[in-house]
Amino acid sequence: MANPGYGKRSAPGERPRTDRDFAHLLPRDAAVAAYIDRLADGSDISVKTLAKHLPYGQCALRTTLNRLQAAGHLRRGRECVITEEVMFWVTRTFFSRTARVDAWWNAYIRGDAPPDQPQRPTRSRAFVLLAALGRTAPALSLSAADCVRLEPQVSEWFARGATEAELLHVLTAGLPSPVHCAARLVERRLRDKLPPERVAPGPEAVLRRLECGECGVPGSPEALLGGLCRPCRGPSPEPPIGPPGAVQPPGVRERMSAVRAGLVPRSERTYR
Repeated sequence: MANPGYGKRSAPGERPRTDRDFAHLLPRDAAVAAYIDRLADGSDISVKTLAKHLPYGQCALRTTLNRLQAAGHLRRGRECVITEEVMFWVTRTFFSRTARVDAWWNAYIRGDAPPDQPQRPTRSRAFVLLAALGRTAPALSLSAADCVRLEPQVSEWFARGATEAELLHVLTAGLPSPVHCAARLVERRLRDKLPPERVAPGPEAVLRRLECGECGVPGSPEALLGGLCRPCRGPSPEPPIGPPGAVQPPGVRERMSAVRAGLVPRSERTYR
């Protein structure tokens, strides 16, 4: 048997067992399906456990379970389990001797009444939490009418991103002694401690800075010409002499420098 709350869960509305229930399946798939069908609810039907009792390896059994799911005999889903101490979600493997279509399985996993089953009321996540509140804090046991009335307020908490654990802490922490009216206390806490609405995050601010590709010194885009700072770019080239595009004869710059060097400083010039 699996741990409490896990294991096989038989689907409702099964037809009587016959020798032809799985004749449409491959021989290995039919043998595994017939074995699972005869197990009691709560049995461990994980791949590892099945491999210990059947003459197939884990890989083969994993493939078979996937094929049984495709054929409509098996579904994996999550179910809320409430114990005297805690409420938690478990992963179950639901099995049906009768092959079911996807619409039937989807309704069954959601908790809705499948098409061939009597209609049963479905309970929301908020109602389940309120109904189980007395298991966590006996002083906060609520009636069915109280759960229905407070259900919209708890649903609003869930819509704002709260979890079951957060809600249970808000409702059960620091209770007065005695609690004269559990429904009124729960209603007051749900109203007064309601978290703010979730706001969609705006565009993220991106902080960037440019650095010299040579020395890594940061600088503005105007200062980092070609990705290099001024010291790393070296001395600026002297402007050309003459009109743009003119070809300079050899030695012109040297001769101009010599002429400039021979000029008499303005302060020493004599005028007639």
